[in-house]
Amino acid sequence: MAKVKYRYNPETLSYDKVTTTYKEKMTKFGIMFAVSIVIAVIYYVVYSQIYDTPKERMLDNELANLKFKYQMLSKTMEHIDHTLSDIQKRDDNIYRTVLQSDPIPISVRQAGFGGINRYEPLEGYANSNVMIATAKHADKISRQLYVQSLSYDELIAKAINKEQMILNSPAIQPISNKDLRIRSSGFGWRIHPIAGHRKFHEGIDFSADTGTPIYATGNGTVIKANYSSGGYGNVVIIDHGFGVKTLYGHMKNIGVLVNGEVNRGDVIGTVGSTGYSKGPHLHYEVHINGRPVDPINYFYDDLSPDDYVRMKEQLQENDIMEIW
Repeated sequence: MAKVKYRYNPETLSYDKVTTTYKEKMTKFGIMFAVSIVIAVIYYVVYSQIYDTPKERMLDNELANLKFKYQMLSKTMEHIDHTLSDIQKRDDNIYRTVLQSDPIPISVRQAGFGGINRYEPLEGYANSNVMIATAKHADKISRQLYVQSLSYDELIAKAINKEQMILNSPAIQPISNKDLRIRSSGFGWRIHPIAGHRKFHEGIDFSADTGTPIYATGNGTVIKANYSSGGYGNVVIIDHGFGVKTLYGHMKNIGVLVNGEVNRGDVIGTVGSTGYSKGPHLHYEVHINGRPVDPINYFYDDLSPDDYVRMKEQLQENDIMEIW
């Protein structure tokens, strides 16, 4: 039963019954409802500032999980970087050296991807810088792995021909020790005997009597066998394949023909003093991919470690070359 309210009327000195119209009731209800909404909103705002909603807690958990995964990914990529760097060093300094291949230039190993902006789809996000940096790092690793894979393909092809490469590689002295008077001038900067100034000597000089046999130091094909106007006199050049060539200069007699095949130990001519020469000797060079290298590193069938050291010292002592 609803309560009946009365209001005191001082004029009539009596209590009058209080009646409320429908409009007043609706107005009162509206005010109470509005106040409730305001209180609810204030409560929600205050609560949300202090406590996370279930959705926010779920998103925070997902964000924490993503951060953890990113940290693990960064560590993994750093480990891959170190491992790949070690593989590249071994490839250049061991595998490619053994198989007589030039190291891969750093500019090739570190080359990036050209063309259009590959990372444009990752732009415009709150963490775009992190995503783009990670994508670039991954692309860099991918590129280096691709280059390394090509390197191994090349080395595998060379390793398959390793037996032939070993037979073809220069491995002995072109003059026998029993016929040798002295190794008079080594690889490097020397005093030119005619011009009198320092000039780079691209081979080793072997002093021996005129007519001493000269031997091919590895299997190969003769690509030059004639008189050279460049100062070497009678010269023979042998192509051993695999980017390796040997040169024999100042010969008295040439005993091979162009396009002829020779084997290691075959006599290809005799010692002389033709061309720019101070006396009978053989000038001997080894070229790898068109670049002269120190022939002393290609006498491993003739030299013990002690012999190698003694020869190195002997050649360094003589600062004057006998040839041009």
